[in-house]
Amino acid sequence: MIKVILLGPPGAGKGTQAKLIEDKLGLKQLSSGDMLRAAVTGGTAIGQTAKTFMDSGALVPDEVVVDVVFEHIDGMSGSKGFILDGFPRTVEQAIALDRKLAEKGSSIDGVIVIQVSDDKLVERIAGRFTCAQCGEGYHDVFKRPAQEGVCEKCGSQAFKRRADDQPETVKHRLKTYHQQTAPLIDYYRRRGKVAIINGELSIEHVAKEIDGVFSSDVTAESSVTGG
Repeated sequence: MIKVILLGPPGAGKGTQAKLIEDKLGLKQLSSGDMLRAAVTGGTAIGQTAKTFMDSGALVPDEVVVDVVFEHIDGMSGSKGFILDGFPRTVEQAIALDRKLAEKGSSIDGVIVIQVSDDKLVERIAGRFTCAQCGEGYHDVFKRPAQEGVCEKCGSQAFKRRADDQPETVKHRLKTYHQQTAPLIDYYRRRGKVAIINGELSIEHVAKEIDGVFSSDVTAESSVTGG
Protein backbone atom coordinates (compact mmCIF):
# COMPACT_ATOMS: atom_id res chain seq x y z
CA MET A 1 0.00 0.00 0.00
CA ILE A 2 1.38 3.40 -1.04
CA LYS A 3 1.15 6.05 1.69
CA VAL A 4 1.75 9.67 0.64
CA ILE A 5 1.33 13.00 2.41
CA LEU A 6 0.69 16.29 0.58
CA LEU A 7 1.89 19.35 2.49
CA GLY A 8 1.52 23.02 1.67
CA PRO A 9 -0.29 26.17 2.80
CA PRO A 10 -4.04 26.69 2.28
CA GLY A 11 -4.71 27.48 -1.38
CA ALA A 12 -1.53 25.80 -2.65
CA GLY A 13 -3.53 23.35 -4.76
CA LYS A 14 -3.16 20.24 -2.61
CA GLY A 15 -6.76 19.13 -3.16
CA THR A 16 -6.53 19.54 -6.93
CA GLN A 17 -3.27 17.59 -7.16
CA ALA A 18 -4.48 14.90 -4.76
CA LYS A 19 -7.48 14.28 -7.03
CA LEU A 20 -5.19 13.99 -10.08
CA ILE A 21 -2.98 11.47 -8.26
CA GLU A 22 -6.08 9.60 -7.17
CA ASP A 23 -7.31 9.33 -10.75
CA LYS A 24 -3.94 8.30 -12.18
CA LEU A 25 -2.74 5.83 -9.57
CA GLY A 26 -5.91 4.59 -7.94
CA LEU A 27 -4.93 5.93 -4.54
CA LYS A 28 -7.62 7.20 -2.17
CA GLN A 29 -7.56 10.89 -1.29
CA LEU A 30 -8.11 11.43 2.42
CA SER A 31 -8.80 15.11 3.03
CA SER A 32 -9.22 15.99 6.69
CA GLY A 33 -10.78 19.27 5.59
CA ASP A 34 -13.46 17.50 3.55
CA MET A 35 -14.15 15.04 6.33
CA LEU A 36 -14.44 17.79 8.92
CA ARG A 37 -16.65 19.95 6.68
CA ALA A 38 -18.92 16.95 6.14
CA ALA A 39 -19.21 16.64 9.92
CA VAL A 40 -20.06 20.35 10.11
CA THR A 41 -22.71 20.03 7.39
CA GLY A 42 -24.14 16.99 9.12
CA GLY A 43 -24.52 19.01 12.32
CA THR A 44 -22.84 16.37 14.45
CA ALA A 45 -21.43 17.27 17.86
CA ILE A 46 -17.85 16.99 16.58
CA GLY A 47 -18.83 19.02 13.51
CA GLN A 48 -20.19 21.84 15.65
CA THR A 49 -16.99 21.90 17.66
CA ALA A 50 -14.85 21.93 14.51
CA LYS A 51 -16.92 24.76 12.98
CA THR A 52 -15.89 27.29 15.63
CA PHE A 53 -12.24 26.73 14.74
CA MET A 54 -12.69 26.51 10.95
CA ASP A 55 -14.71 29.73 10.71
CA SER A 56 -11.95 31.65 12.50
CA GLY A 57 -9.18 30.10 10.41
CA ALA A 58 -7.64 28.29 13.40
CA LEU A 59 -6.46 24.69 13.33
CA VAL A 60 -8.95 22.11 14.56
CA PRO A 61 -7.51 20.42 17.71
CA ASP A 62 -5.61 17.18 17.22
CA GLU A 63 -8.05 15.06 19.19
CA VAL A 64 -10.88 16.08 16.84
CA VAL A 65 -8.91 15.24 13.70
CA VAL A 66 -6.94 12.11 14.55
CA ASP A 67 -9.87 9.77 15.17
CA VAL A 68 -11.58 10.90 11.94
CA VAL A 69 -8.48 10.21 9.85
CA PHE A 70 -7.61 6.83 11.31
CA GLU A 71 -11.18 5.64 11.04
CA HIS A 72 -10.75 5.98 7.27
CA ILE A 73 -7.26 4.47 7.14
CA ASP A 74 -8.35 1.44 9.17
CA GLY A 75 -11.13 0.80 6.67
CA MET A 76 -8.80 0.71 3.64
CA SER A 77 -7.54 -2.87 3.84
CA GLY A 78 -6.69 -4.17 0.36
CA SER A 79 -6.58 -0.77 -1.33
CA LYS A 80 -3.63 0.53 -3.39
CA GLY A 81 -2.95 3.26 -0.87
CA PHE A 82 -3.86 6.77 0.17
CA ILE A 83 -2.92 10.43 -0.13
CA LEU A 84 -3.25 12.42 3.07
CA ASP A 85 -4.33 15.99 2.27
CA GLY A 86 -4.57 18.35 5.25
CA PHE A 87 -3.22 15.85 7.79
CA PRO A 88 -0.93 15.86 9.64
CA ARG A 89 -0.88 19.60 10.35
CA THR A 90 1.40 19.58 13.36
CA VAL A 91 4.51 17.65 14.37
CA GLU A 92 2.45 16.13 17.18
CA GLN A 93 -0.02 14.77 14.62
CA ALA A 94 2.88 13.45 12.51
CA ILE A 95 4.28 11.61 15.52
CA ALA A 96 0.85 10.13 16.22
CA LEU A 97 0.55 9.07 12.57
CA ASP A 98 4.00 7.44 12.57
CA ARG A 99 3.20 5.62 15.81
CA LYS A 100 -0.11 4.28 14.51
CA LEU A 101 1.44 3.12 11.24
CA ALA A 102 4.42 1.55 13.05
CA GLU A 103 1.97 -0.51 15.11
CA LYS A 104 0.85 -2.00 11.78
CA GLY A 105 4.44 -2.54 10.61
CA SER A 106 4.18 0.33 8.14
CA SER A 107 5.32 3.92 7.53
CA ILE A 108 4.83 6.90 5.25
CA ASP A 109 6.51 6.38 1.86
CA GLY A 110 6.95 10.02 0.87
CA VAL A 111 5.95 13.63 1.50
CA ILE A 112 5.23 16.06 -1.36
CA VAL A 113 5.44 19.73 -0.40
CA ILE A 114 3.71 22.27 -2.68
CA GLN A 115 5.19 25.72 -2.05
CA VAL A 116 3.46 29.03 -2.90
CA SER A 117 4.22 32.57 -1.64
CA ASP A 118 1.84 34.19 0.84
CA ASP A 119 0.90 37.03 -1.55
CA LYS A 120 -0.13 34.57 -4.27
CA LEU A 121 -2.13 32.55 -1.77
CA VAL A 122 -4.13 35.53 -0.48
CA GLU A 123 -5.00 36.42 -4.09
CA ARG A 124 -6.01 32.84 -4.87
CA ILE A 125 -8.12 32.16 -1.77
CA ALA A 126 -9.82 35.51 -1.20
CA GLY A 127 -11.16 35.51 -4.77
CA ARG A 128 -12.86 32.10 -4.59
CA PHE A 129 -16.63 31.67 -4.74
CA THR A 130 -19.01 28.84 -5.64
CA CYS A 131 -22.46 28.31 -7.06
CA ALA A 132 -24.85 27.93 -4.13
CA GLN A 133 -26.89 25.37 -6.06
CA CYS A 134 -24.44 22.97 -7.75
CA GLY A 135 -21.13 23.84 -6.07
CA GLU A 136 -19.25 24.80 -9.27
CA GLY A 137 -16.14 26.79 -8.34
CA TYR A 138 -15.24 30.27 -9.65
CA HIS A 139 -12.70 33.02 -8.97
CA ASP A 140 -12.81 36.83 -9.15
CA VAL A 141 -9.64 36.91 -11.28
CA PHE A 142 -8.94 33.47 -12.73
CA LYS A 143 -12.37 32.01 -13.50
CA ARG A 144 -15.38 34.28 -13.74
CA PRO A 145 -18.68 32.96 -15.19
CA ALA A 146 -18.96 33.57 -18.95
CA GLN A 147 -22.21 35.42 -18.23
CA GLU A 148 -21.79 37.65 -15.20
CA GLY A 149 -23.82 36.42 -12.23
CA VAL A 150 -24.95 33.17 -13.89
CA CYS A 151 -23.49 29.74 -13.15
CA GLU A 152 -22.20 28.12 -16.35
CA LYS A 153 -23.04 24.64 -15.08
CA CYS A 154 -26.61 24.93 -13.78
CA GLY A 155 -27.77 28.47 -14.59
CA SER A 156 -28.27 29.48 -10.96
CA GLN A 157 -27.74 33.14 -10.03
CA ALA A 158 -26.96 32.39 -6.37
CA PHE A 159 -23.31 32.29 -5.28
CA LYS A 160 -21.55 31.99 -1.95
CA ARG A 161 -18.13 32.44 -0.37
CA ARG A 162 -16.68 30.48 2.52
CA ALA A 163 -16.43 32.44 5.76
CA ASP A 164 -12.77 31.45 6.11
CA ASP A 165 -11.86 32.76 2.62
CA GLN A 166 -11.96 36.45 3.63
CA PRO A 167 -8.54 38.21 3.21
CA GLU A 168 -7.90 38.81 6.92
CA THR A 169 -8.92 35.26 7.80
CA VAL A 170 -6.66 33.94 5.03
CA LYS A 171 -3.71 35.89 6.47
CA HIS A 172 -4.45 34.41 9.88
CA ARG A 173 -4.60 30.91 8.39
CA LEU A 174 -1.21 31.45 6.72
CA LYS A 175 0.31 32.69 9.97
CA THR A 176 -1.03 29.59 11.69
CA TYR A 177 0.41 27.41 8.91
CA HIS A 178 3.90 28.91 9.19
CA GLN A 179 3.90 28.56 12.96
CA GLN A 180 2.43 25.08 13.35
CA THR A 181 2.48 23.21 10.05
CA ALA A 182 5.65 24.33 8.24
CA PRO A 183 7.88 22.58 10.86
CA LEU A 184 6.53 19.31 9.45
CA ILE A 185 8.76 19.83 6.41
CA ASP A 186 11.87 19.63 8.58
CA TYR A 187 10.40 16.70 10.51
CA TYR A 188 10.00 14.64 7.33
CA ARG A 189 13.15 15.98 5.65
CA ARG A 190 15.22 14.53 8.50
CA ARG A 191 13.70 11.19 7.54
CA GLY A 192 14.65 11.63 3.88
CA LYS A 193 11.06 11.63 2.65
CA VAL A 194 10.51 15.15 1.24
CA ALA A 195 10.08 16.30 -2.38
CA ILE A 196 9.58 20.06 -2.95
CA ILE A 197 7.28 21.26 -5.78
CA ASN A 198 6.83 24.86 -7.03
CA GLY A 199 3.09 25.40 -6.66
CA GLU A 200 3.09 28.76 -8.45
CA LEU A 201 3.33 27.02 -11.82
CA SER A 202 0.29 25.89 -13.81
CA ILE A 203 -1.81 22.99 -12.55
CA GLU A 204 -0.54 20.89 -15.46
CA HIS A 205 3.11 21.71 -14.75
CA VAL A 206 2.73 20.99 -11.04
CA ALA A 207 1.06 17.67 -11.89
CA LYS A 208 3.97 16.76 -14.18
CA GLU A 209 6.48 17.55 -11.44
CA ILE A 210 4.53 15.38 -9.00
CA ASP A 211 4.40 12.55 -11.56
CA GLY A 212 8.18 12.62 -11.50
CA VAL A 213 8.19 11.96 -7.77
CA PHE A 214 6.57 8.58 -8.28
CA SER A 215 8.49 5.63 -9.70
CA SER A 216 7.25 3.87 -12.81
CA ASP A 217 6.14 0.87 -10.73
CA VAL A 218 3.34 2.53 -8.73
CA THR A 219 2.20 -0.76 -7.23
CA ALA A 220 5.41 -1.30 -5.30
CA GLU A 221 5.96 -0.37 -1.68
CA SER A 222 8.09 2.73 -1.10
CA SER A 223 7.46 3.91 -4.65
CA VAL A 224 7.71 7.56 -3.63
CA THR A 225 11.15 9.09 -3.55
CA GLY A 226 12.36 11.96 -1.38
CA GLY A 227 14.12 15.00 -2.74
